[in-house]
Amino acid sequence: MADYAQQQQQQQQYPNLNPYSGANGQNTGSFGSNASTSQQVEGTKNTMMSKAQSAMDSVQNHPAVQNIQNGPMADKARQETAQVQGEFSNLANSRQTPDTQTATGQSLTHYHSLFYTLLSWENPRATAISYAAIVLAIFASRYLPIVRYGLRLTWIVTGITAAAEIAGRMVFDQGFASKMRPKKYYTIPRETLESSLEDLEQLINFFVIEVQRIVFAENIYATVGAFASALTTYFLIKVTPAWGLALIFATVIYFVPLVYISNKELIDSHLENAGNIVSQQSQQVRDLASQHTSKAMEVGSQTINQYSNKAKEMMGQTKGKAVEQGIVSQETADQTEQSLRQAPSAPAMDPAHNPAGFQAQQGRAEPMAAQY
Repeated sequence: MADYAQQQQQQQQYPNLNPYSGANGQNTGSFGSNASTSQQVEGTKNTMMSKAQSAMDSVQNHPAVQNIQNGPMADKARQETAQVQGEFSNLANSRQTPDTQTATGQSLTHYHSLFYTLLSWENPRATAISYAAIVLAIFASRYLPIVRYGLRLTWIVTGITAAAEIAGRMVFDQGFASKMRPKKYYTIPRETLESSLEDLEQLINFFVIEVQRIVFAENIYATVGAFASALTTYFLIKVTPAWGLALIFATVIYFVPLVYISNKELIDSHLENAGNIVSQQSQQVRDLASQHTSKAMEVGSQTINQYSNKAKEMMGQTKGKAVEQGIVSQETADQTEQSLRQAPSAPAMDPAHNPAGFQAQQGRAEPMAAQY
């Protein structure tokens, strides 16, 4: 037994792991232990933050990182970013009502200036970014189930909110969503709504005015282009899906003005030649029409003269036979021939308003009929 006790004393003494005990193994109390523990945690936290900050400083001060931040690529990126911001600012500032008016004397909308500036590639980076955004939106609507994603996000957010609120009320007598609720819900200011409605009105009027200008051929080239687009769409819609048509029209709308601007002199010369050819052909058609019209009038005049002469001959022959046979006298035949040669005229007065005068005129004509 003595040997066993001596062996137990000679065994290695392990350190006391109780955080609430002192150097002699006795408990020092909860207050002292909590204070020392918080100090240790704070010191560890400060140490870790200082190490992280020193690591970040060393990374930022590294020559490779400095070359990337201050090198030519970084300068080029900053220049491109500044240019893109400037072009978008120019595009936003172009929303002003133009001085040009329609054929009816009406003012255009500020969206005419905006779309003209956008599609004329005066700000190429802004125009290219807008085209890329439209193309990405078309492909996203084609290949991504956006509606399903929206519904999925809705039920996830509402489910998490409801679960957190119910759990908070069961455990803490107050829901988590209730704690996060703002003191006042967000509302859209009246000025913002009025400006938005004004922009919407201008946008709708832009399309309404342009449709009428196309229909009533204010710009013949725009009318011809709309005709070609509608005819092409009529045949393409049978074999091309809606997203394909949207992609085609977006590409045409953006790149046809670019092609025209890049080859403006060549295209204008060809359009001028085409206009001259059309005007020459129109003049020839008008000349031919006038020639044929004059010939037709000459032929008609000759035909009328021929039939008039034949009618006079027949009247003379009939008068001669009637006088020879004693049917009428020579004086009556001469009067009848003279009255037939005169052009018929409308009565000088209305019989409904002056029946007496009309009957007098009829009475003056009766003796000639009585002679027959």
